[in-house]
Amino acid sequence: MAFEPLKDRVLIIREAQSNTTASGLYIPDTAKEKPLEGKVVASGPVAIEDGINVGDTVVFANFSGMEITIEGEEYLILLSKEVLGLIK
Repeated sequence: MAFEPLKDRVLIIREAQSNTTASGLYIPDTAKEKPLEGKVVASGPVAIEDGINVGDTVVFANFSGMEITIEGEEYLILLSKEVLGLIK
């Protein structure tokens, strides 16, 4: 991929969400909310200084960032301050 985030930007790919509930009920795509966590694909230099590195799984708010499509794949660009936390 030929995308490099600048300064405090982070490129995220959302984690896939399950199609069933814990009790086994099927959830149609129209009723699903977009996942609020994802994997860091690329990180700008300031975001790296903030402790957000490629490969980290992060949590972010519902309407954070900007959605983009690169080579047919959906991504989210966030500011490092929009990342709420890391999942270890």
